[in-house]
Amino acid sequence: MADRAEHEFSTFQALFVNAGIARATSLEETTEQEYDELFAINVKGAFFTVQKLAPLLRTGAGIVLTTSNANVTGLPSTSVYSAGKAAVRSMARTLAADPLPRRIRVNAIGPGPVDTGILENGVSEEAAARFKAPVVAANPMRRFGTSDEIARAATFLAFEATYTTGAELVVDGGATQL
Repeated sequence: MADRAEHEFSTFQALFVNAGIARATSLEETTEQEYDELFAINVKGAFFTVQKLAPLLRTGAGIVLTTSNANVTGLPSTSVYSAGKAAVRSMARTLAADPLPRRIRVNAIGPGPVDTGILENGVSEEAAARFKAPVVAANPMRRFGTSDEIARAATFLAFEATYTTGAELVVDGGATQL
């Protein structure tokens, strides 16, 4: 990926590390394979993406890692996912020191529930609605976020927050704040 990015773009001004998977499994049911897969994609993948692509970033660039509001809440059946996202949050803090000589900033965005349509791809429309209803009811803004709202926050961290590094911008409708 780094070779292709260098070939096609040479350098770039921002890196948004957003890939990841979520899987709800209870403590009793989580297998070692599921644990390893979640950490390999969500944590190891994020780390090595930054490692391989950071050399291609211009001076003053911004790196944004995606965490989750699950990194600060105790949601049932999400211990592995939540721990992985907490590791990514920690990574934003600790990686932020390394590229500072090049004035490259590393921050994180912590989304809450976002309606991307992925839920409807995996379950029936009725099942999706049953899942969404209590999430919406528990959210102070009484709705899911949108992909556009997450993109705007990531863009802010990548390009406009030029005196911010090691921070996490929580974009969850107030769920972890109120």
